[in-house]
Amino acid sequence: MSTKEEILSRYRQNMKIQGTYDMPDVDAIKGVVYPDPVAQFIKATEASGGRVARLGDGEDINGLIKSLYPEARVIAGNLPEVTVAQLNPDTVPDAQALDGVDVGVVRGSMGVAENGCVWIEQTMKERAVCFMSEYLVILLDSNAIVNNMHEAYRRVSFNDYGYGTFISGPSKTADIAQALVMGAQAARGVTVVLV
Repeated sequence: MSTKEEILSRYRQNMKIQGTYDMPDVDAIKGVVYPDPVAQFIKATEASGGRVARLGDGEDINGLIKSLYPEARVIAGNLPEVTVAQLNPDTVPDAQALDGVDVGVVRGSMGVAENGCVWIEQTMKERAVCFMSEYLVILLDSNAIVNNMHEAYRRVSFNDYGYGTFISGPSKTADIAQALVMGAQAARGVTVVLV
């Protein structure tokens, strides 16, 4: 008997589990429900290192983006209302053309109050804009915020691209020398704009 099998055999002999158990009914799991999902979403987003801005009635998204990122030289996005974008991820020759983007602007389909994440369906040819941009602005309808991931997974959908991702705050890691590094694998800052 190998060492691995020997260890597993001893482990099994000492388990105190009696009988077998059925898996829980996933449909019966409701998850936490918040009295104010939008307020909880804002709190969770800020706790993850992101920030939330609100677009007021009649306020221009382009002016808001410029005020949030006044130093930005290159803005990328394919949303018709975002006219400050100089690069369109639908018309660039390849993902490498998005290298050097200061601010990427995308639309979120749904937000999750529980953890501040946003479901982003790929609606552009080059989804790399979500990950290569130094900063990411996500436009999100405040009526599209659900309480928890159980609700979110019931609503997740894919379009013709067949890709989507949850993004929660900026990319960060503390793997190297246990020092927190922002923007290690994706955007170093994320702003969710509630519309």
